[in-house]
Amino acid sequence: MSLALATLLYEWRRYMAAVVALAFSGLLVLAQVGIFVGIGKGFTAQIDRARADIMVLGPGAKALFNGGPSGLPRRMIPLVYTHPEVVQVAPLDGSGGRFQNILSPEQQAKAEARAKKGGKGGGGGGRKSEFVNVTVIDAIPGYVTVPTDYTPGMVEALRQPYAVAVDRTALPRLGVKKGDKALYNGKTITIGVVTDGYPNIIQPTLVMSRDTLRMLGEADTGQRVGPLMVQIRDPARAEIVAAQLNKKGDGKFRAWTRQELADANSGAMFEDQIIGIILGFSAFLGLFIGVVITWQTLRQAIMANIKEFASLRALGVSMGDLRNIVMELSFWVGVVGVLASGVLTWLVWVIATANGVPMAFPPVLVGVVSIFLIVIAMLSGFLSLGILKNSQPADLLR
Repeated sequence: MSLALATLLYEWRRYMAAVVALAFSGLLVLAQVGIFVGIGKGFTAQIDRARADIMVLGPGAKALFNGGPSGLPRRMIPLVYTHPEVVQVAPLDGSGGRFQNILSPEQQAKAEARAKKGGKGGGGGGRKSEFVNVTVIDAIPGYVTVPTDYTPGMVEALRQPYAVAVDRTALPRLGVKKGDKALYNGKTITIGVVTDGYPNIIQPTLVMSRDTLRMLGEADTGQRVGPLMVQIRDPARAEIVAAQLNKKGDGKFRAWTRQELADANSGAMFEDQIIGIILGFSAFLGLFIGVVITWQTLRQAIMANIKEFASLRALGVSMGDLRNIVMELSFWVGVVGVLASGVLTWLVWVIATANGVPMAFPPVLVGVVSIFLIVIAMLSGFLSLGILKNSQPADLLR
């Protein structure tokens, strides 16, 4: 065991402040990255979990959202079907409108009682009105538009006329529960399914069958359709088939594998100017806090051990070797800080998940933040090297 690591293990209390500073610096950045990526995953959860192996978007689209037009002419559907490995093709349809809950007689009585007392009748189980997004599935078990975590019972429930699915995080906001009736654009619908893992923090989302959307009079029957969801015989050949479809399309559309589109969606979110500013400021704040606190902690720890360093010099250890010891010690402090940051981030993820808040952590960004923390520790150690000048052997005689 090296001297630096032994020092950290036996005198860990001296370095705890530095570890905590690094841990919270990492948590500051990772938590915000996780929230923003999680928001994006919430928007695209139905696609990410669908049975589609390939997504076909318009030729100018760079991502599913904020990336240009993703729709394409309806005549592209037969063209995609002509590929011999394609099994199913279905357009991603959707809509949007005004949602209102329907109060039961008991709820109505409570709302009127609150109103008489001067409260707000629209809160706490009262009348709610929200604008909602609508996405569709084909209510056929195993169909390309059906998410993989939808059970046969859920699909059967959505097959019923005017039945819809709502994520559990949206239930309080919409003022409904499973089995309740509600109004969507003035027409009665039923909350037939409650899903988990499909949050949308901007607008609640209703999922319904394509037949229900058609009965509501909002199905897309025009010349253009939304992105196409494509299922192939062998998912392992998705990249090859996507390339072949792009060649067949000759620039009329672009076929993406599901992973390519997921990566593009994440990239499009981080290209957003506001998100970039927020994450940049968080990284700067984490760097400043981490460097200042870690630097001062290492400086004080080295000062507390200055006689030990003077003893090493008296034994013939060079100043260069002492600097190497300090830099190695800084490295190990950074490693422990990364581990502590990981534990804190995991706890935040557990709490967020339990409350329906989406969080996701791309491995590449986690690696970047880990390196970032170790660099902070090493930089703090470098700034602390000057204190070694006080490690004079003559001081041991005082």
